[in-house]
Amino acid sequence: MASPIMKYFEYKHLPLVLQSVSQPIAGMAEFFERSLPDGPEKSAGLRKLLEAKDCFVRAALDKD
Repeated sequence: MASPIMKYFEYKHLPLVLQSVSQPIAGMAEFFERSLPDGPEKSAGLRKLLEAKDCFVRAALDKD
């Protein structure tokens, strides 16, 4: 079963310009979700990756 945080890496609902920022990070999150054992460090890493994704998406919004 996937970690609950994985739902926040979804990107297909975003405008294309934001999808291009979010999609690679979602791919990284999926890789780590599949390849690492569950535990506090994986949870922390996914949480920090989500924070980074949010920052990058906001940066793309500021670009316009």
